[in-house]
Amino acid sequence: MEYDNETIYASTDVAEQQQYQEHLQQQHQQSSQQTQQPQAHPPKKSAKQNNALPLWGNESSMNLNPLILANIQGSSYFKVSLFKLKTYHEVVDEIYYQVKHLEPWERGSRKTAGQTGMCGGVRGVGAGGIVSTAFCLLYKLYTLRLTRKQVNGLLTHGDSPYIRALGFMYLRYTQPPGDLFDWYEPYLLDEEVIDVKAGGGQVLTIGHMIRQWLTKLDWFSTLFPRIPVPIQKQIDAKLEQYARENNVSFADTQPDRGGGAPAAGKQARGGASSGSSGGTRGPTGFADARDVPRHEQSFKEKTAKREMFDHCDRDARPSRYDRFEEDFSQRRDHREREHKEYRDRDRDRDRDRTRERERDRDRERDRDRHRERHRERDRDRSRDYERKDRIRNDRRSRSHERHDNRERREHDRDRRKR
Repeated sequence: MEYDNETIYASTDVAEQQQYQEHLQQQHQQSSQQTQQPQAHPPKKSAKQNNALPLWGNESSMNLNPLILANIQGSSYFKVSLFKLKTYHEVVDEIYYQVKHLEPWERGSRKTAGQTGMCGGVRGVGAGGIVSTAFCLLYKLYTLRLTRKQVNGLLTHGDSPYIRALGFMYLRYTQPPGDLFDWYEPYLLDEEVIDVKAGGGQVLTIGHMIRQWLTKLDWFSTLFPRIPVPIQKQIDAKLEQYARENNVSFADTQPDRGGGAPAAGKQARGGASSGSSGGTRGPTGFADARDVPRHEQSFKEKTAKREMFDHCDRDARPSRYDRFEEDFSQRRDHREREHKEYRDRDRDRDRDRTRERERDRDRERDRDRHRERHRERDRDRSRDYERKDRIRNDRRSRSHERHDNRERREHDRDRRKR
């Protein structure tokens, strides 16, 4: 009997273990389905998340040269003039009016001829100079933390090539190297010209400039952020493939510090080799980007338009915010003059009123004095009248007494005689 119970218990344990294993397998299948389901349908990002532009590298320095960054942060133009600009559109207007080249230093402000040793002519090393307006405004754009929409607005701006160039430079300093070609690809054949050298003399096209930024690190006396070698090879391969597809040559990407006109091998915008026009700004469909195509406007016409405002040096020429301050100061002076005139007028009016009150008090005092004098005179007269009356009455009384006494004596005398 005991043996039968043990066999029964053993059989029931095997059945329970099988049921338990089946239950574990079912739970495992359900959990795997639940983990695979979110991967099949990932959550969609909101429009705000898509519009946000992530930053790459050192977020505190914007990957700028430390000497340039220190001069920007210590510049009175950045600390005073640009501090007043709070919005993206105000900074864009400031770029239109103030930027005239893309070098990091103003012309003739940085001397390296007398330096020797490690500091002799080395890029980014030395005492520095006056940092350029373009790099101050570039760092100001970085402080605004631009969105994708704002960066695209810079790249497709039609008022000034320098606004577009600072947009491309913002991407070169802040975006991952692997994303640069995707940003620059629609503009590789852009034919808008720009003079990038301080004082003039080095005219490039936008396409030539951004191709140079993709393949070279040097930019005048500074360096762009380094691109890793594998990514640089991918960019070079993409450039070669792009050149083959568009039947162009990118042999002009070598830096030309001597200046000169753009290469003649490039195609014009909207040419025969351009593809179908789309919504994105690029070498295709440039004629539909605005009412007047940019390639029909010469660089001299645009510079003449910008020089209509008589801007010379950054420190000498007033911006529209300085003019606003000047107008504000004039209006404030005018208000102060008017307030002073009103205050003087009120002071004169108060003085006249005070004098008039003093005159009234003097007149009232004189009247009181005259009244008191008349009262005194009347009191004196009344005293005199009273005194005279008293004297008169006394005289009368005495005369009456004398008369009475006389009559009494006479009566007494007559009585005695009888």
